[in-house]
Amino acid sequence: MEINEDNVDNAVLALLWLTLHDGHRAWKSHDWDVLDRLHKKGLILDPVGKAKSMVLTNDGLRLSEELFGVLFSNATKP
Repeated sequence: MEINEDNVDNAVLALLWLTLHDGHRAWKSHDWDVLDRLHKKGLILDPVGKAKSMVLTNDGLRLSEELFGVLFSNATKP
């Protein structure tokens, strides 16, 4: 099966919105390859380090909430 990495990245970014705390921080309990791609896209700060959470950029925070609504909200479904 060929995987659409952009769709996976969008789903993970949306799920990061569920674990937000302290404003822009989210738990980094997702696949490291996805987190690396999100970092390269400028949506999260470098996730490498001892902390169990990472920081979403302003763009990442905005897109995370938007994607969560699109992918998981009943309001967006017919």
